[in-house]
Amino acid sequence: MGKVLALDFGKKRTGIAVTDDLQIIASGLTTVATKELIPFLKNYTKSNDVELFVIGEPKQMNNQPSESEVLILPFIEKLKRNFNIPIKRIDERFTSKMAMQTMIDSGLSKKKRQNKALLDEISATIILQTYLEQK
Repeated sequence: MGKVLALDFGKKRTGIAVTDDLQIIASGLTTVATKELIPFLKNYTKSNDVELFVIGEPKQMNNQPSESEVLILPFIEKLKRNFNIPIKRIDERFTSKMAMQTMIDSGLSKKKRQNKALLDEISATIILQTYLEQK
């Protein structure tokens, strides 16, 4: 069984989370500059068995796609061209708010909570955890 890799795609940076080999636990991996994402994923998949990409699907409250979806769709096409790994989309509404609350609940200082890269990584972990719970 391979790992599942989740992406919280953003215009500037993308948070990444990964499961263990048994796909039980979701853990934050890192945050990567979005322009470096494909090379990072190529390198990662060379040394790790990834069987699925889970990508956040941003939606508005009325269930319509949010504006950032226009950035994600071309990235997904690029991902399909570069990898022979299936892709699943997961609703990512409220993940940023949940990630911020997680940072507060864990006692991180205000200065550390301003770290957007950490917020993106935690958001990716929440997206991945949501996938695991739905599976």
